[in-house]
Amino acid sequence: MPNRLSRETSPYLRQHAENPVDWYPWGEEAFRRAREEDKPTP
Repeated sequence: MPNRLSRETSPYLRQHAENPVDWYPWGEEAFRRAREEDKPTP
């Protein structure tokens, strides 16, 4: 099952779209999820 990276335009990110990891591209959605889960971000 593809993850969120399948919607990206970067070939590098899209090559990881089938990884069994719930990857998030860099952006507001990733930071919002980190805040909700109280996870540190840079």
